[in-house]
Order: sequence, then structure tokens, then C-alpha cells
Amino acid sequence: GPGPGILTEHLSKKGIDISLIEMDQRFITYLEEFVEKDHIFLEDALKFDWQDFLKDKTEKKIWLVSNLPYNISVPLTLQFFQIPQIQFMSLMYQKEVGEKFYPPVNQKNSMNSLSFLAETFFEVGVVAKVSPGSFTPPPKVNSIVLNFIRKQSPQLPPEAFKEIEKFLRLAFSEKRKQLKKLLKKKYPLTAIETALNELQIEQNIRAEALTYTQLKGLYEKL
Repeated sequence: GPGPGILTEHLSKKGIDISLIEMDQRFITYLEEFVEKDHIFLEDALKFDWQDFLKDKTEKKIWLVSNLPYNISVPLTLQFFQIPQIQFMSLMYQKEVGEKFYPPVNQKNSMNSLSFLAETFFEVGVVAKVSPGSFTPPPKVNSIVLNFIRKQSPQLPPEAFKEIEKFLRLAFSEKRKQLKKLLKKKYPLTAIETALNELQIEQNIRAEALTYTQLKGLYEKL
């Protein structure tokens, strides 16, 4: 989503191979000033054919940069998580959404499915917090830029991503319900209770109160 090329202009001076995905035809003329036309893909990012794009780029490590469209920032990020060639990402989010991927330190009951996936597969850090006045016109929300570096030895196998995501979706499906009641929709109650006991987790806990290590242990046991 390079738009009129404000970031692209600076990146184009770095002597690196740049490809752009932009669905608004109006910006193509601006972008052609900085990037070769065959490196500009006039497409919807959610429907972009990454497999085709990557077929002759097996040796390359991709650094993905985007001020993400805020209304689809989560599905786009989950898509990027599953593309191993994307080794680095610098992404801007609406602040509240970005903090789901990287909750503030010492925030109680902050575990969620997005932070778990991010911590499993990436080293994540804050690059900058961005005020509405940084944009024209200014939005009504604050923003945050996060940096992701893919872990070479992740906490769980990348090929299990969809299975992990299904487990998390179930665990966090109803915020106010006890985790045990949610998990028994799929797993035997005795297996859940045994796993909680072995991990020294309270039987009536809610998913958001778990630590990363506890949630990972529960996934592995179930």
C-alpha cells in the first residue's frame, strides 16, 4: 500500500530490489518515478498471489514495509506470518490493534491469540508511536509502528500454524468464560483438567490470564 510513494521514494535510494502492491490506480504514475513498472502490482493485497511472486525468489529474504489499511490489518498480518520468506516486517497499526500483537509491559490479563502467535514466531518491538497530527488529514486514532524479526528456531513448528490458530480461536472465543468450558467443546474434560493440573494452572482460569509458557504448554498437551 505505498500510496503516492512517500516512503517508497526514500527506500528507492537504498539500492535494494523493491516491489510494490497497490490497488489504487491513481498512484501508479507517482510510483513509476521510483520503481520499475514490472515491480508494481496493481492488486488487492489480501488476494495477492505470494506463491507466484516468490517462485523465482528462493534465495531472497523479504523485508515487508507497510502502513497497513487499518480495517484489514489483522488478516493481512496473519497472512504475512505464514510466508517464511518474509523475514522482517515494519508495520504500522492503529495503536489498540498493534498492542494486541505486542502488549505493553506489565499489562495484566493481556494474553490474546495475536500476541501468542507473534511471540511464537517473531521477535517483536516498538519502532515508534505516531500521533494523529503526523497524517494529512489527521485520523481520530493513535498509531504504532512495530518491527517483526522472524525467529529461526520458533517456539512451535511453523507448519502447525493453522492448527495453533484454531486452538487459539477456541481458547479466546468468549472472553468472560472460563478456559476449561471453552476447550471442552473440542477436548475431553478429563484431558483438560489433567493438563491444567500438570501445568499448575487454576481450573477456573480465563485464557487472557495465562502466561505465554502456560498457554504453549496447554496447546502441546492437548
